[in-house]
Amino acid sequence: MAEKIEMPKLSDTMEEGVIAKWNVKEGDKVESGDIIAEVETDKATMEVEVFDSGTILKLLVEEGQSIPLGGLMAIIGEEGEDISDLLDSAGSAPENGEEEPEKKEDGKAKKPETKQSGKEAGTVQENGEPAQAAVESEDGRIKASPLARKMAEDRGISLKDVDGSGPEGRIIKKDIENFKAPSKSLDISFEPGEAKEVRVSQMRKTIARRLSESKFNYPHFYETIDIDMKPAVEARAKLNEISDVKISFNDIVVKACAHALRKHPDVNSSWMEDKIVMHGDVNIAVAVAVEEGLMTPVIRYADKKNLKAISSETRELAEKARDKKLQPDEMEGSTFTISNLGMFGIEEFTAIINPPNACILAVGTIRDVPVVENGEVVPGKRMKVTLSSDHRIVDGAKAAAYLNTLRQMLENPLGMLL
Repeated sequence: MAEKIEMPKLSDTMEEGVIAKWNVKEGDKVESGDIIAEVETDKATMEVEVFDSGTILKLLVEEGQSIPLGGLMAIIGEEGEDISDLLDSAGSAPENGEEEPEKKEDGKAKKPETKQSGKEAGTVQENGEPAQAAVESEDGRIKASPLARKMAEDRGISLKDVDGSGPEGRIIKKDIENFKAPSKSLDISFEPGEAKEVRVSQMRKTIARRLSESKFNYPHFYETIDIDMKPAVEARAKLNEISDVKISFNDIVVKACAHALRKHPDVNSSWMEDKIVMHGDVNIAVAVAVEEGLMTPVIRYADKKNLKAISSETRELAEKARDKKLQPDEMEGSTFTISNLGMFGIEEFTAIINPPNACILAVGTIRDVPVVENGEVVPGKRMKVTLSSDHRIVDGAKAAAYLNTLRQMLENPLGMLL
């Protein structure tokens, strides 16, 4: 008996999925557990498997199309089985996306109407442009096809300067294409650039929705502090001499943030309308740039892990994020988020809070600047960080206290090892 294959719920926030790739075609035989499709969700690209053996009788969605949860994707059954009832119930469109011909009352298909010939319906020029008669007025309006008028308008061409090659001197498409403006010292025409439309991915839709909700529903405020990174730079160089795993500045920032969160539980909290949850664990989300936006894999128990463990885990999760291999549980449960644009040379910026976190830290690049030490100007290394906070949970003084603790950690990195 034929069975429906419906769009499953592949993540907790998923509302629809996009068929990224079909691994089967109609007529293929499949076994229970076979992966028949890859579906793009709001968080990652996931695999869809079948639970029954049989033949793929019908694929109802093309690659690149979206389908809501529970929507019909395909039909599986025995080869040659009649599935017309299932197709009717699903309201499937005719094959190949063609429209059904109109039907007369006797049930026979009506032939498509043929267009009239001659001047009433227009003729077709050799260049493929319909030579539909232009609307004319008694005041001598210039004859031109609608397409030629539009092209002339887009290119800033005056029709009175164009010689028409169509019937009765009518201006057509090729006349505009071949037109060369009279030479004038200040009369410069430009070819219009070609616009294109890009399909909004499920991930981009979710990013747009979540960040819009955060920006307009969370009362953001921002505080920036400048940190002396010279001790951290020196400590990192020594650590990488003895470590088999390369330690990055971001790893050091993650570790320092985690230690500071232990001392400031308000910053490690979430607003739940009728209560504030102060999280018992420190789980730090690290923003990773991918082609379609940002993904935020989570370093769990970051305060309890050493720099080598943080570095290894961050690299592994970042690679999976770029390959769209992250699983939903690897992006859930964060209590604080770090967004680092220092590697792109950004000195300072503000970030939008990642719900349901109370705060997000925006990290800038390490700058070589002159600083005053012991009354003398010497070379220094400084880094600006900006904390975006939810004012419902964190007040200005609490945010400032957290930033000062973070600065103490980064300016005295050995303290993180105690």
